[in-house]
Amino acid sequence: MNANPSDVERIAPKAVAGFSHIRRFWDPRHDAWAAKLVPGDFYVTRHDEVLLTVLGSCVSVCIRDPASGIGGMNHFMLPRPPAQEKDHWHGLSGAATRYGTASMEQLIGNIIKLGADRARLEVKLFGGGRVLAGITDVGRQNIEFAREFMHAEKLIVAAEDLGGVWPRQVQYFPKTGRARVRRLERPDSELTRREASYLDTIERQPKPGELDLF
Repeated sequence: MNANPSDVERIAPKAVAGFSHIRRFWDPRHDAWAAKLVPGDFYVTRHDEVLLTVLGSCVSVCIRDPASGIGGMNHFMLPRPPAQEKDHWHGLSGAATRYGTASMEQLIGNIIKLGADRARLEVKLFGGGRVLAGITDVGRQNIEFAREFMHAEKLIVAAEDLGGVWPRQVQYFPKTGRARVRRLERPDSELTRREASYLDTIERQPKPGELDLF
């Protein structure tokens, strides 16, 4: 008797060396393997995976080489470290990649290392919402950094969904370049509480809306 496809054990495609710490799981909604990113993460792949994250004031940069299908995503919390803190990292994960400066360098460097052509890179930008009331507009700082970085590096921005006062759920498909964004309601949520706590840690050392395609 033939096995039902649902009964066949699914084996995830092998992750790129150094990225085994990223949570990956089978996503039946997309009939694909998914990688879920949290603040400070970045992930690159050559496989047909969907990359997922939820953003408040953080920004995610999604990059791919359309010819090879190699691409990835990051999720950074602040543009750059305080003046007294060195902007460095240890391996492919760590404190530094919570900052845009290190996160962007690591994301692009690892995509190119896999065989992508820098001249073909296509970029999509998401996040930077003002979701943390009563403190500095971290989202705006992240947006300004991301745009300045793309301009300085002469990278093509194919689409963006930035700013506003809402968190976002982002789904990115590096093989095709398709991205889906769901804006979440503004009121305080577990996400904004976690983000405020995470920001505080850095400085000391959802009802769904419309789904937009990019």
